[in-house]
Amino acid sequence: MLIDKLYTLLHKDEASAIVEFCDENHPIFKAHFPTQPILPGFVHFEIVADVFDLDITTIKKAKFTKIITPSQTIKYERNDNKFRVFCQDAEVASFSL
Repeated sequence: MLIDKLYTLLHKDEASAIVEFCDENHPIFKAHFPTQPILPGFVHFEIVADVFDLDITTIKKAKFTKIITPSQTIKYERNDNKFRVFCQDAEVASFSL
C-alpha cells in the first residue's frame, strides 16, 4: 500500500486525527521532489480514508495552501464530509468529499 509506514497515528476520535509523518526516506517522499521532499496532495485523501475508514469515491473540492514536509505533525479535523488540515496551528488544506 502506498501509505504503509508513512505516518504514525498519534490521536483519533470521531472528529479529528493527529498524525506524524516519517522521515524523508519513505518512498512517497523520495518520489516527489527528491531534493526537496514534500507530501503529494492526493496522499491526504489516502490518509483520511485509512484513518476514518472511508471509501472515497468523489472529491468535490480541494484546496492546498502550504506544503507538508517529512517528519511534520498534522491534524485532520472532520465535520461530516468536510476536512480541514492543520500544521502548527495553521490551516494547510481543506477538502470536501
